[in-house]
Amino acid sequence: MAFIKLQFRPGVNRDQTNYTGEGGWWDIDKVRFFSGYPQKIGGWVKYTVSQILGTCRQMTNWITTFSDNFMALGTNKKVYIEAGGNLSDITPLEQTTAAGDVTFAATNGSSTITVTDTAFPSAAGNYVTFSGAVSLGGNITAAVLNQNYEIATVIGGNSYTIIAKSPTTGLPVTANASDSGNGGAAVVGAYEIAIGNPGGTYGYGWGAGGWSRLGWGSGTTEPVKFPQRDWWFDNFDNDLVMNIRNGAIYYWERGTLVDPDTALAVRAELLSDFANTAGYDPNAVPVKAMQVLVSQQDKHLIAFGSVPFGSTNVDDFDPLLIRWANQDDPFQWEPLTTNSAGFLRVSRGSRIIRALSTRQEILVWTDTHLYTLQFLGTTDVFNLQEYADNISIMATRAVASASNITYWMGQDKFYAYTGRVETLPCTVRNYVFGDFNFDQADQVTCGTSEEFNEIWWLYPSAQSVTNDRYVIYNHLEKIWYYGDLPRTAWLDSPLRVYPQAIATDFDTQIGTFYNQEDGVDADGAPMESYIQSNDFDLEDGYRFVLTKRIIPDVSFLGSSATNPEVTMAIRARNFPGSDFNPGNDDTAQVVATSVNSYTQQSFIRVRARQIALRIESDTLGTQWQLGSPRLDGRTDGER
Repeated sequence: MAFIKLQFRPGVNRDQTNYTGEGGWWDIDKVRFFSGYPQKIGGWVKYTVSQILGTCRQMTNWITTFSDNFMALGTNKKVYIEAGGNLSDITPLEQTTAAGDVTFAATNGSSTITVTDTAFPSAAGNYVTFSGAVSLGGNITAAVLNQNYEIATVIGGNSYTIIAKSPTTGLPVTANASDSGNGGAAVVGAYEIAIGNPGGTYGYGWGAGGWSRLGWGSGTTEPVKFPQRDWWFDNFDNDLVMNIRNGAIYYWERGTLVDPDTALAVRAELLSDFANTAGYDPNAVPVKAMQVLVSQQDKHLIAFGSVPFGSTNVDDFDPLLIRWANQDDPFQWEPLTTNSAGFLRVSRGSRIIRALSTRQEILVWTDTHLYTLQFLGTTDVFNLQEYADNISIMATRAVASASNITYWMGQDKFYAYTGRVETLPCTVRNYVFGDFNFDQADQVTCGTSEEFNEIWWLYPSAQSVTNDRYVIYNHLEKIWYYGDLPRTAWLDSPLRVYPQAIATDFDTQIGTFYNQEDGVDADGAPMESYIQSNDFDLEDGYRFVLTKRIIPDVSFLGSSATNPEVTMAIRARNFPGSDFNPGNDDTAQVVATSVNSYTQQSFIRVRARQIALRIESDTLGTQWQLGSPRLDGRTDGER
């Protein structure tokens, strides 16, 4: 019998059975399709040596008129600006003490420092930065004290503890002398805003329902969900405007100095403080917003979900209200006949989930509808139009745009907006939504890989409390594929060479900043990748097929290893219900062979009704793409 050319349809289909999908691909991890053929995805390399405290959900990249290439990062604990691989902490402050209000006490042989500050405004897990301190005796030097610290424990309302650490290594420093009430008369404590949850958490019992909702001291037997901390960022010219989702709005000013270091040493501040400094009414600035966004074409700062004008009470928050500041003036929120500040309200849905600026409009999702917000340039300023009803969106970050089309994940399917809302055909829909942790749906994040025409959704599987998987839609080839990859944030910016992403360790809450598609390995370690075809047969499985050899067709272009290789396997079975594990009987077998760039043919003897092809690699420096291998096989009886 002639050679069988093994050429499969691009993309993965898990919405059919393995046997029904003959001629396609069935399973995959860390493999994409390029020009219709499978190849291993690019690797990743650590971008910064600095650790990121907390779980990062938001990344925004912009370039200033001074050519600063800034990346803003928001975690549940911190806000950073990255420039040149260095991280600057610009987390807003809640309160700064007067000099001398803070004192320290150390115990010989212990790294625990007791800090005394009357009525300090913080709790365990929050952060404080000390300055102006002098040595505390022994090893606790001024350099050790004058750092950013996490509050370890709280002792009443006037004192707490920190763990002394080295300013160079971050390791604990043990006092070699006891000392109390010391640190100097110029010590200042700068307390940061309270941290948030890394993911959605549930609470029960006394006080879990909140005083304002259930009454003082009320408990609940029903779980109350405490949402994860999310930040929203956008640039207003050189500056950065940001807000906590359903929280306060802050502003970071780049300034006019050519050297950005002075600005990077300054924390973000409440937008209302900037408004007050500019001579505007600070009470007009929304004290609470779901999301802030800059309409870059007309230079309006917009709050989606807001307290109404005239209120400074966060309990007056209206999740369907849209407010905007005066044009080209982010500090003036008071609507006047002499400016363009104003507001309008979405009419349908229970809350705004997300707003996304596109080429000609701003798309606004509620939990049930999609609206478009367009700048009019008249006294009405903006026009809001309902575009689609009975739609859903999985999470605030489950949406991205590519090639003037907007894609998003719904509660049970995928959508595309091309000028009209369409259901996106998906061949892995059951695979994704059938193994999904809906309790952590807020963690879903969406990004692009423009080089490969891909939309990435990172999501938590059913047994995970954080993002551990991805699903990709290739919008050029209109195919789907998936894999495992723990990432909490993703951004493919045209201002950076590589897509950049954050991976956060769930236990330590320490994040690592990676360049994606950089090299072929997993930050110096081998990357495991594989793809496996659906079962195929001869004569619809009526006869057995006997294989003798395979002529591989694998390209190793882009490999850094001297002799890269992959493993190619024929996985055989006689019936769809049998497994592939070798050694059971002659109806289930896996025969594998190593293939490198010099392999001309490999002898593989397999006899079965159905066979599948699998290619995998787990060696350093290996990059591969599969072509159209040939299988030498023939029919071999009916039993």
